[in-house]
Formats: sequence, structure tokens, C-alpha cells
Amino acid sequence: MIETQGVGIRFGAFVAVRDVDYRVTKGETAGIIGPNGAGKSTLFNLLTGMHKPTWGSVRFQGEDVTSLSAENRVARGIIRTFQLVSVFDSLSVFENMAIAVVRAGSEYRSWWHFLVGASRSESISGRVDQSLSRVGLGEKSGTNVAELSYGDKRKLEIGMALSLEPTLLLLDEPFAGLSDVEITEVVALIRTLQEDLTIVIIEHKISRIVELVDRLSVMHEGHLIADGLPNDVLCDPTVRRVYWGERDQVCEKPEGV
Repeated sequence: MIETQGVGIRFGAFVAVRDVDYRVTKGETAGIIGPNGAGKSTLFNLLTGMHKPTWGSVRFQGEDVTSLSAENRVARGIIRTFQLVSVFDSLSVFENMAIAVVRAGSEYRSWWHFLVGASRSESISGRVDQSLSRVGLGEKSGTNVAELSYGDKRKLEIGMALSLEPTLLLLDEPFAGLSDVEITEVVALIRTLQEDLTIVIIEHKISRIVELVDRLSVMHEGHLIADGLPNDVLCDPTVRRVYWGERDQVCEKPEGV
């Protein structure tokens, strides 16, 4: 589905990602973990076109997309969310979702068209309602987003991403800032998406991501230091030393950090 070949990026003298070979296959749910500053979000930025690599390449479905903009990658189905929820607090839940639905559909012509026509169009309204129901926000359509819990804002953001019809969905720390109950709800939502989408998740809550992913990768200081089945990766001596400072100890599945 997507692959990097020796990709790296330098910001001045600082190398944030170093010669990373990374591959995600169609239908897979893959996880990426690593300490703060390991290069995880920067790798996402390279995959989605928000940064251009200093060296190396990115291929999507066999096509070299290294030079393509983020907008062109979105058009090809590479859709992401962010660490901090990116929704419009001053608009209603319906209006937020309508922005994504209209932008993705053939009705998109201008912001003016959206403002005067989205709520009146039965086709748009129907797709918005369907999208909101998919993420469990159907009953909050008219609510101002500023009044939502952070967990509901996260679900709305994911719903807006889904409205762009992703082939590859990248979720950057989807559990950040959420309560245990909200995390459980977002986990359940992600599980409903796994049959239809290829998903990559960055997350710090290891105990939560392990139950979701088919494969786990670990980054440290810009390098990819481990990749494989989740429990095997968590028992890797290098990973345990980087994360927990453990040496020569019997491996037990770690709790989340």
C-alpha cells in the first residue's frame, strides 16, 4: 500500500528521520511507537506529503509520490488525523462534517456554495447524517463543537477523515488526552474500520495499541529499531532498553506508558 525506501529528513543540522525503510500492506493495521522525539510524527509527515524528504523516496500503491503535495496525496486516498484534534469549534457538528463531505464530493465548487447550499441539499445532508452515525455522533448533529467532550471531538475528526474516502488512514495519537472510557469508544470505532481500510496508528498508550494492530514498529532517534508481531517487538532487548531501561530481564508484556 505504502512504502518508504531509505527515507530521511534534515532540519538544519538535526536529522529527524534517518534512512527508514517502512512498508504497510493492504488491509493491515500497523502501529508505530517510540519515545518522544523519536521521529514518529515526522515519518507521518513524510508519508502524507506535509514534508518532502531530504533523501529517499515514498511509494503509494506502486507509484512514486515523493514529489507530490499533501493535497495530491489526499486526492489519492492518503488521509491523516493529528495529535491535537483539528475541528472547527465555532461550527456545529453537522457543519464540520459537511465541510469534509462537500469537499470530497462532486458538489464542491466554493465556500459560498457550501455556506448557502450544504444544509439544503438532501444528498449532502444524507451523507453527513450517515457519516455522523458511523462515528456515533448522529444525535449530536446540531451541537456546537465547542460543547463536545474531547473524545467526541476526536470521533468527529476521524469521521471527517473518513468522509474524504481514504484508502490509507493514518491516525496520529488518537487516544491522546482521552479518558479511559473515551479511549474504549475510539478503540471500538477503529475496530469497525479495520475490515475496509488500511490503517497506521502512532500511539504512546502501548497496552491499547497492542490489542489493535497486526504489526508493531518502534522508532528511536529517527531510526526504525524494531518491526514485527507486537508481543515479539515488545520483548526485543533493544526496545526494552530504549523504553524501560531494562537489561537482561525476563520479558513480560509491558503495561502502557
